[in-house]
Amino acid sequence: MTVIASELFSAEIPGRVLAGELDIGIALHPEPMTGIRTELLRCEPLAAQLSKRHRLANASSIALADLKNETLLLFPRELAPAYYDRIMQSCAQAGFQPQVRAFPKPPVNAMLARLLGAREVGFSPASFAFHSAQAEPGIVALEIVNPQILAEWSILWPARAQSAATGRFLDSARRCAADNHWLLPPDTAAPAETDSLTATAL
Repeated sequence: MTVIASELFSAEIPGRVLAGELDIGIALHPEPMTGIRTELLRCEPLAAQLSKRHRLANASSIALADLKNETLLLFPRELAPAYYDRIMQSCAQAGFQPQVRAFPKPPVNAMLARLLGAREVGFSPASFAFHSAQAEPGIVALEIVNPQILAEWSILWPARAQSAATGRFLDSARRCAADNHWLLPPDTAAPAETDSLTATAL
């Protein structure tokens, strides 16, 4: 089985799968769509990404309320509405409405480069945030607490009869999730929403 990977934002993925442009996808909180099947694949917390020169860079973790006067560097809401709204709702629970700066269809590397200026704070799933911090010496990743914000990755595929290749991919994804304990216990996981072999992710 050959997997051809591409990178899209969550809002694009269900329509691409339904149109047959993608066989399967993985995405953060994509919107439900008739004709698309979804399955929760991974729950993980978001982490903050910031410059090593930022005032909070030496903290062991960041309480969400500590970001009240910071500017968050995010994507435009229309690219992943449910994911964006979860961040906004969590900030509201922490007692503030964040200042947001958004790139139109932002390349990930461009966003990381901007964080080096120490003016904004980025939010990413922890697996990506800590990996990118290891690769970029000027960036640190810190756990967000009080409250923790959970990101949900789901896999999605067409509801029509699936191919053998799609079935094998789904089986592999499920095994990977189980082997790596990607799904949190039901009492700690956030409510499941929807996610997207041409394979794609936010």
